[in-house]
Amino acid sequence: MEDNLLYERDAARRVDDVTDALDRLAGTFAEEEELLVVLQRVCRQVIHAVPDAEIASITLLRDGAPYTATATGDSAHRVDQAQYEAGRGPCLEAARTGELQRVTVTEAAQRWPEFAAAADECSVVAYLSAPLFVDHQYHGSLNLYDTGGNSFGALDAALLDLYTAAAESALRSTRRHQAARETMGQLRTALTSRAVIDQAKGILMALHSIQSDDAFNLLVKASQEQNVKLRDVAENFVAEVTSPNRR
Repeated sequence: MEDNLLYERDAARRVDDVTDALDRLAGTFAEEEELLVVLQRVCRQVIHAVPDAEIASITLLRDGAPYTATATGDSAHRVDQAQYEAGRGPCLEAARTGELQRVTVTEAAQRWPEFAAAADECSVVAYLSAPLFVDHQYHGSLNLYDTGGNSFGALDAALLDLYTAAAESALRSTRRHQAARETMGQLRTALTSRAVIDQAKGILMALHSIQSDDAFNLLVKASQEQNVKLRDVAENFVAEVTSPNRR
């Protein structure tokens, strides 16, 4: 009876911890827009969400090749890198299968010897890795390390699963904002290019008494001959023609 009461109190405390971490994370997403910055915050805040974790990292796959996007300690980089070089390990298993991995170094010795050896060198005794999926460009795993002698339990796995789900949702929102900014930048560049090209065409039409298509063809020919972008050719031409020093 007393053991059950202690477990319930511990569970309640840990739920409070993850709730507090999620609240702080939500504030982060309201303030930050750069994806890397947000990933770094996710990595730092998860330590508060799962108290048994001492170190955390985020593995991402780029064209199938894994890399550590951010980590809270050098040990994480070393253990992650050992898995990347071997092509297997719990972080890669989580990223590729979409299933949470909860192992001790002893349990992993036969299945992933490279990971177990690197973890042992860094005094890592247990490992918890959850799949992290933002979109097809950004996906991988959120990884936790225990160096304090405790093994991650089922409650730790549940808390990480809850935290990861919230982080994924917010990261997707960040990606949407990022994509929108990129699109706006592209549109702005396109509009600026169109304006200067039209200006150059107008000047050529007036100088040579030619039609719009002929003026555009002259700009294209100059672009090809100079191996310079059409927009840059137009900008240079307009600047030269409108220069107050031009005679």
